[in-house]
Amino acid sequence: MTQIVHSLAEISAGYDAVFCDLWGCLHNGIKAFPEAVDALRSFRAQGGAVVLLTNAPRSRHEVAKQLQDLDVPQDSWDTIATSGDSARLAMFQGAIGSQVYFIGQPHDLTFFEPLHLIENCPEIKRVDLREAEGIVCTGPFDAHADPSVNRPDFLCAKQKGLKLLCANPDIVVDRGETREWCAGALARLYTEMGGESLYFGKPHPPVYDLARRRLAEIGRETADSRILAIGDGILTDVKGAMGEDIDALFVTGGLAAAETKTVRDPENAALAEYLAQEGFDPAYSIGQLR
Repeated sequence: MTQIVHSLAEISAGYDAVFCDLWGCLHNGIKAFPEAVDALRSFRAQGGAVVLLTNAPRSRHEVAKQLQDLDVPQDSWDTIATSGDSARLAMFQGAIGSQVYFIGQPHDLTFFEPLHLIENCPEIKRVDLREAEGIVCTGPFDAHADPSVNRPDFLCAKQKGLKLLCANPDIVVDRGETREWCAGALARLYTEMGGESLYFGKPHPPVYDLARRRLAEIGRETADSRILAIGDGILTDVKGAMGEDIDALFVTGGLAAAETKTVRDPENAALAEYLAQEGFDPAYSIGQLR
């Protein structure tokens, strides 16, 4: 049974690095959580390394800019690994062709900027669906519209045999008090309709491999047994960590706040019922990262 803790400091001595989720743990899409920032700062002050591991469909450089806007200080983290970077690498390596139909919003068009990891990076052209060889989805056109509005396009895409590259496997996020759909909801629908979706963020292995490489890049290569994954998504953060045999600290006050009856801490019985229903048992649980 998961152990409920009240601060990261209670368990931090057992780990040399953390893979920390962003949305719902470190910020709410509008502002940073001060206690979470302080917890990561303290972990780093004790010699720990912090990788911000996010399903954001953008490059780590774009995420770093966003963190500044949200008042997340740079001294609270060491490096960033994004599902966007994993997905971009696959795209530029030809996973869905060179002519793609783009589902997303204008601020995610940086997804198509050349990737410097690849020599002579090929150009990816955005085209109408009828001309496309594949689909790139960074998120819905309208984050508040039900994913089913995409059914007509997805039916056409399925008939054409197009693969959908999902740059963010999250189903929903909470921006402040408002819940929004993410790319994962569209990819799930496309798969249910018989299409093929390719995933590169949590809980799928490629983004964890990228996070480990990010640690190595800063000279902090770490055994999995000494890494703690922190996140509020049971089907992304917790499922992904357990699949990688990495201990997880489940932040119950994020996406599952209602189900776990979390105010500052989760209610024991509600948390146990929720975890049993979802079929996961993270090593630790906490109301909010602090």
